[in-house]
Amino acid sequence: MAGYTSENDERSGGAQGYLTALFVLVSIVVLSLPDGAQQRTAAALRATLLRPFVLVQEGIARARVHAATTEALQARLDSLTAIVANQRTLALENEQLRAAVGLGARMRTAYQPASVLRSGTTGSESSFLLDVGAEQGIHVNAPVITQHGLLGVVREVHPRSATGIDWSHPDFRASAMTLDGSVTGFVEARQRVFGDLERLLLDGVPFHQRLEPGTLIVTSGLGGVFPRGVPIGVVDSEAETRAGWLRSYWLRPAVDPTAATHALVALGPEGQPGAVAAAFGVDTLAAGADSVRAGSAARGARRGPRRGAPGGGPGGEERR
Repeated sequence: MAGYTSENDERSGGAQGYLTALFVLVSIVVLSLPDGAQQRTAAALRATLLRPFVLVQEGIARARVHAATTEALQARLDSLTAIVANQRTLALENEQLRAAVGLGARMRTAYQPASVLRSGTTGSESSFLLDVGAEQGIHVNAPVITQHGLLGVVREVHPRSATGIDWSHPDFRASAMTLDGSVTGFVEARQRVFGDLERLLLDGVPFHQRLEPGTLIVTSGLGGVFPRGVPIGVVDSEAETRAGWLRSYWLRPAVDPTAATHALVALGPEGQPGAVAAAFGVDTLAAGADSVRAGSAARGARRGPRRGAPGGGPGGEERR
Protein backbone atom coordinates (compact mmCIF):
# COMPACT_ATOMS: atom_id res chain seq x y z
CA MET A 1 0.00 0.00 0.00
CA ALA A 2 1.43 3.38 -1.02
CA GLY A 3 2.25 5.89 1.68
CA TYR A 4 -0.06 8.82 2.20
CA THR A 5 1.18 12.23 1.08
CA SER A 6 -0.69 15.44 1.45
CA GLU A 7 -0.87 18.30 -1.00
CA ASN A 8 1.12 20.53 1.39
CA ASP A 9 4.08 18.11 1.36
CA GLU A 10 4.03 18.00 -2.42
CA ARG A 11 3.92 21.77 -2.66
CA SER A 12 6.80 22.26 -0.15
CA GLY A 13 8.94 19.73 -1.99
CA GLY A 14 8.31 21.48 -5.27
CA ALA A 15 9.14 24.87 -3.77
CA GLN A 16 12.44 23.57 -2.41
CA GLY A 17 13.33 22.20 -5.81
CA TYR A 18 12.53 25.48 -7.53
CA LEU A 19 14.57 27.40 -4.91
CA THR A 20 17.56 25.12 -5.38
CA ALA A 21 17.39 25.51 -9.12
CA LEU A 22 17.18 29.27 -8.74
CA PHE A 23 20.32 29.38 -6.54
CA VAL A 24 22.20 27.21 -9.02
CA LEU A 25 21.13 29.46 -11.89
CA VAL A 26 22.16 32.62 -10.00
CA SER A 27 25.53 31.05 -9.17
CA ILE A 28 26.14 30.21 -12.83
CA VAL A 29 25.21 33.72 -13.87
CA VAL A 30 27.43 35.32 -11.21
CA LEU A 31 30.36 33.10 -12.14
CA SER A 32 29.98 34.10 -15.76
CA LEU A 33 30.16 37.79 -14.94
CA PRO A 34 33.44 39.74 -15.21
CA ASP A 35 35.57 40.18 -12.09
CA GLY A 36 34.43 43.74 -11.47
CA ALA A 37 30.78 42.76 -11.68
CA GLN A 38 31.37 39.80 -9.34
CA GLN A 39 32.96 42.06 -6.74
CA ARG A 40 30.10 44.56 -6.97
CA THR A 41 27.58 41.77 -6.65
CA ALA A 42 29.37 40.29 -3.64
CA ALA A 43 29.54 43.70 -1.98
CA ALA A 44 25.83 44.23 -2.59
CA LEU A 45 25.01 40.84 -1.09
CA ARG A 46 27.20 41.50 1.98
CA ALA A 47 25.51 44.87 2.49
CA THR A 48 21.98 43.50 2.19
CA LEU A 49 21.18 39.82 2.58
CA LEU A 50 24.38 38.75 4.35
CA ARG A 51 24.65 41.83 6.60
CA PRO A 52 23.34 40.08 9.79
CA PHE A 53 25.70 37.14 9.29
CA VAL A 54 28.64 39.52 8.71
CA LEU A 55 27.82 41.41 11.91
CA VAL A 56 27.66 38.17 13.91
CA GLN A 57 31.01 37.06 12.48
CA GLU A 58 32.59 40.41 13.34
CA GLY A 59 31.23 40.16 16.89
CA ILE A 60 32.68 36.66 17.32
CA ALA A 61 36.07 37.84 16.02
CA ARG A 62 36.07 40.82 18.41
CA ALA A 63 35.12 38.56 21.32
CA ARG A 64 38.05 36.28 20.53
CA VAL A 65 40.41 39.26 20.41
CA HIS A 66 39.02 40.61 23.68
CA ALA A 67 39.39 37.21 25.33
CA ALA A 68 43.02 36.96 24.25
CA THR A 69 43.65 40.54 25.40
CA THR A 70 41.98 39.83 28.75
CA GLU A 71 44.15 36.77 29.29
CA ALA A 72 47.28 38.77 28.48
CA LEU A 73 46.22 41.58 30.82
CA GLN A 74 45.39 39.08 33.57
CA ALA A 75 48.83 37.52 33.19
CA ARG A 76 50.44 40.96 33.44
CA LEU A 77 48.32 41.79 36.48
CA ASP A 78 49.33 38.55 38.18
CA SER A 79 52.98 39.28 37.46
CA LEU A 80 52.69 42.82 38.81
CA THR A 81 50.88 41.52 41.91
CA ALA A 82 53.67 39.03 42.54
CA ILE A 83 56.29 41.74 42.08
CA VAL A 84 54.49 44.10 44.46
CA ALA A 85 54.08 41.33 47.04
CA ASN A 86 57.78 40.49 46.82
CA GLN A 87 58.67 44.16 47.14
CA ARG A 88 56.50 44.46 50.24
CA THR A 89 58.22 41.41 51.71
CA LEU A 90 61.62 42.87 50.88
CA ALA A 91 60.60 46.24 52.34
CA LEU A 92 59.47 44.55 55.55
CA GLU A 93 62.70 42.55 55.76
CA ASN A 94 64.76 45.70 55.13
CA GLU A 95 62.82 47.51 57.83
CA GLN A 96 63.43 44.68 60.29
CA LEU A 97 67.11 44.57 59.32
CA ARG A 98 67.49 48.32 59.86
CA ALA A 99 65.72 48.03 63.20
CA ALA A 100 67.94 45.11 64.20
CA VAL A 101 71.07 47.02 63.19
CA GLY A 102 69.91 50.04 65.18
CA LEU A 103 69.10 47.84 68.15
CA GLY A 104 72.51 46.18 67.99
CA ALA A 105 74.24 49.55 67.88
CA ARG A 106 72.47 50.55 71.10
CA MET A 107 73.16 47.33 72.96
CA ARG A 108 75.92 47.35 75.55
CA THR A 109 76.67 43.67 75.15
CA ALA A 110 77.95 41.47 72.34
CA TYR A 111 75.37 40.15 69.92
CA GLN A 112 75.09 38.16 66.72
CA PRO A 113 72.54 39.04 64.01
CA ALA A 114 70.61 36.05 62.67
CA SER A 115 67.81 35.16 60.30
CA VAL A 116 64.79 33.48 61.88
CA LEU A 117 63.45 30.56 59.83
CA ARG A 118 60.30 28.50 60.36
CA SER A 119 60.11 24.86 59.30
CA GLY A 120 56.35 24.99 58.76
CA THR A 121 55.79 21.40 59.89
CA THR A 122 53.03 20.32 62.25
CA GLY A 123 54.12 20.39 65.87
CA SER A 124 56.95 22.88 65.34
CA GLU A 125 54.87 26.06 65.38
CA SER A 126 56.67 27.36 68.48
CA SER A 127 60.19 26.51 67.27
CA PHE A 128 62.48 28.36 64.89
CA LEU A 129 65.83 27.93 63.21
CA LEU A 130 68.75 30.36 63.20
CA ASP A 131 71.38 30.56 60.47
CA VAL A 132 74.17 31.03 63.03
CA GLY A 133 75.70 28.52 65.40
CA ALA A 134 78.61 27.67 67.64
CA GLU A 135 81.13 29.02 65.12
CA GLN A 136 79.57 32.48 65.61
CA GLY A 137 79.58 32.18 69.41
CA ILE A 138 75.99 31.04 69.89
CA HIS A 139 75.41 29.00 73.05
CA VAL A 140 72.49 27.21 74.65
CA ASN A 141 70.06 29.50 76.56
CA ALA A 142 71.20 32.55 74.59
CA PRO A 143 68.28 35.02 74.45
CA VAL A 144 66.86 35.90 71.03
CA ILE A 145 65.73 39.52 70.80
CA THR A 146 64.01 41.61 68.12
CA GLN A 147 63.54 45.35 67.87
CA HIS A 148 60.24 44.99 69.73
CA GLY A 149 61.40 42.83 72.61
CA LEU A 150 61.94 39.22 73.64
CA LEU A 151 61.29 36.56 71.01
CA GLY A 152 62.62 33.41 72.66
CA VAL A 153 65.70 31.46 73.65
CA VAL A 154 68.18 29.09 72.00
CA ARG A 155 67.75 25.40 72.89
CA GLU A 156 70.13 23.50 70.57
CA VAL A 157 73.35 24.67 68.96
CA HIS A 158 75.11 23.22 65.94
CA PRO A 159 78.30 24.42 64.27
CA ARG A 160 76.54 26.70 61.79
CA SER A 161 72.92 26.68 62.93
CA ALA A 162 70.83 26.70 66.05
CA THR A 163 67.31 25.85 67.16
CA GLY A 164 65.24 27.90 69.56
CA ILE A 165 61.76 28.27 71.01
CA ASP A 166 59.67 31.42 71.10
CA TRP A 167 57.48 32.63 73.95
CA SER A 168 54.48 30.58 72.71
CA HIS A 169 56.25 27.30 73.53
CA PRO A 170 54.87 25.43 76.59
CA ASP A 171 58.38 25.20 78.08
CA PHE A 172 59.04 28.95 77.88
CA ARG A 173 59.59 30.69 81.23
CA ALA A 174 61.07 34.08 82.05
CA SER A 175 61.38 36.03 85.28
CA ALA A 176 59.71 39.40 84.88
CA MET A 177 59.08 42.69 86.60
CA THR A 178 57.67 46.14 86.06
CA LEU A 179 60.00 48.92 84.94
CA ASP A 180 60.65 50.12 88.46
CA GLY A 181 61.10 46.60 89.80
CA SER A 182 58.37 47.04 92.42
CA VAL A 183 56.33 44.10 91.10
CA THR A 184 57.95 40.81 90.13
CA GLY A 185 56.75 37.47 88.86
CA PHE A 186 57.36 35.00 86.08
CA VAL A 187 55.93 34.79 82.58
CA GLU A 188 54.79 31.68 80.75
CA ALA A 189 52.67 30.83 77.72
CA ARG A 190 49.07 29.84 78.28
CA GLN A 191 46.48 28.76 75.75
CA ARG A 192 43.25 30.69 75.51
CA VAL A 193 40.16 29.03 76.90
CA PHE A 194 38.44 29.46 73.52
CA GLY A 195 40.66 29.22 70.46
CA ASP A 196 44.08 27.91 69.57
CA LEU A 197 46.08 31.11 70.08
CA GLU A 198 48.53 31.36 72.95
CA ARG A 199 49.13 34.41 75.07
CA LEU A 200 51.43 35.25 77.94
CA LEU A 201 50.52 34.98 81.60
CA LEU A 202 52.31 36.93 84.30
CA ASP A 203 52.03 34.79 87.43
CA GLY A 204 53.30 35.00 90.98
CA VAL A 205 52.38 38.65 91.61
CA PRO A 206 51.80 39.30 95.34
CA PHE A 207 48.15 39.77 96.22
CA HIS A 208 48.58 43.26 97.66
CA GLN A 209 50.13 44.57 94.43
CA ARG A 210 47.91 45.53 91.51
CA LEU A 211 48.87 46.22 87.91
CA GLU A 212 46.93 48.55 85.66
CA PRO A 213 46.24 47.66 82.00
CA GLY A 214 49.00 48.97 79.75
CA THR A 215 51.79 48.47 82.31
CA LEU A 216 55.01 47.42 80.56
CA ILE A 217 56.53 44.14 81.77
CA VAL A 218 60.24 43.48 81.16
CA THR A 219 62.70 40.75 82.04
CA SER A 220 64.14 40.99 85.53
CA GLY A 221 67.44 39.23 84.85
CA LEU A 222 66.89 36.65 87.59
CA GLY A 223 67.94 33.14 86.69
CA GLY A 224 70.91 34.19 84.57
CA VAL A 225 69.25 33.52 81.19
CA PHE A 226 67.64 36.74 80.00
CA PRO A 227 69.24 40.16 80.44
CA ARG A 228 67.39 42.68 82.52
CA GLY A 229 65.04 45.15 80.89
CA VAL A 230 63.98 43.41 77.66
CA PRO A 231 60.29 44.13 76.94
CA ILE A 232 58.03 41.07 77.19
CA GLY A 233 54.58 42.61 76.88
CA VAL A 234 52.03 44.91 78.45
CA VAL A 235 49.31 44.06 80.95
CA ASP A 236 45.98 43.35 79.30
CA SER A 237 43.71 42.21 82.12
CA GLU A 238 43.72 40.32 85.40
CA ALA A 239 43.53 36.55 84.99
CA GLU A 240 42.80 35.18 88.46
CA THR A 241 43.33 35.65 92.17
CA ARG A 242 44.38 32.74 94.38
CA ALA A 243 42.72 32.85 97.75
CA GLY A 244 44.23 36.16 98.76
CA TRP A 245 47.82 35.10 98.10
CA LEU A 246 48.79 35.71 94.49
CA ARG A 247 47.50 37.44 91.38
CA SER A 248 48.09 36.70 87.72
CA TYR A 249 47.66 38.91 84.65
CA TRP A 250 47.24 38.35 80.93
CA LEU A 251 49.85 40.11 78.79
CA ARG A 252 49.79 41.35 75.21
CA PRO A 253 53.14 40.10 73.85
CA ALA A 254 55.59 42.68 72.55
CA VAL A 255 56.74 40.40 69.72
CA ASP A 256 54.65 38.55 67.14
CA PRO A 257 56.60 35.29 66.58
CA THR A 258 55.11 34.70 63.14
CA ALA A 259 56.28 38.11 61.87
CA ALA A 260 59.89 37.83 63.08
CA THR A 261 62.36 37.21 60.26
CA HIS A 262 65.52 38.75 61.74
CA ALA A 263 66.73 38.91 65.31
CA LEU A 264 69.76 39.41 67.52
CA VAL A 265 71.23 36.69 69.70
CA ALA A 266 72.74 38.24 72.82
CA LEU A 267 76.19 36.87 73.62
CA GLY A 268 77.17 39.12 76.53
CA PRO A 269 77.05 38.50 80.26
CA GLU A 270 73.75 36.87 81.05
CA GLY A 271 71.49 38.67 83.47
CA GLN A 272 73.68 41.75 83.70
CA PRO A 273 71.47 44.66 84.93
CA GLY A 274 70.95 47.30 82.29
CA ALA A 275 73.07 45.49 79.69
CA VAL A 276 70.27 45.41 77.11
CA ALA A 277 67.56 47.61 78.58
CA ALA A 278 69.13 50.82 77.29
CA ALA A 279 68.79 49.55 73.73
CA PHE A 280 65.00 49.75 74.08
CA GLY A 281 65.06 53.16 75.72
CA VAL A 282 64.42 51.57 79.10
CA ASP A 283 66.56 52.41 82.11
CA THR A 284 65.45 49.99 84.78
CA LEU A 285 68.07 51.18 87.26
CA ALA A 286 66.93 54.80 86.98
CA ALA A 287 63.31 53.69 87.15
CA GLY A 288 64.07 51.73 90.28
CA ALA A 289 65.79 54.73 91.86
CA ASP A 290 62.83 56.94 90.97
CA SER A 291 60.52 54.38 92.53
CA VAL A 292 62.58 54.31 95.72
CA ARG A 293 62.58 58.11 95.94
CA ALA A 294 58.85 58.23 95.25
CA GLY A 295 58.22 55.59 97.90
CA SER A 296 60.34 57.45 100.45
CA ALA A 297 58.52 60.70 99.71
CA ALA A 298 55.16 58.98 100.05
CA ARG A 299 56.14 57.41 103.39
CA GLY A 300 57.39 60.78 104.60
CA ALA A 301 54.13 62.43 103.60
CA ARG A 302 52.14 59.79 105.48
CA ARG A 303 54.20 60.31 108.64
CA GLY A 304 53.73 64.09 108.57
CA PRO A 305 56.21 66.73 109.84
CA ARG A 306 58.47 65.90 112.75
CA ARG A 307 57.79 67.34 116.15
CA GLY A 308 59.83 70.38 117.02
CA ALA A 309 60.45 71.24 113.37
CA PRO A 310 59.71 74.82 112.30
CA GLY A 311 56.23 75.20 110.91
CA GLY A 312 55.25 71.84 112.31
CA GLY A 313 52.27 73.05 114.31
CA PRO A 314 52.14 73.54 118.08
CA GLY A 315 54.97 71.13 118.64
CA GLY A 316 57.12 73.04 116.18
CA GLU A 317 56.84 76.48 117.75
CA GLU A 318 60.05 77.92 119.11
CA ARG A 319 60.34 78.04 122.85
CA ARG A 320 60.61 81.48 124.24
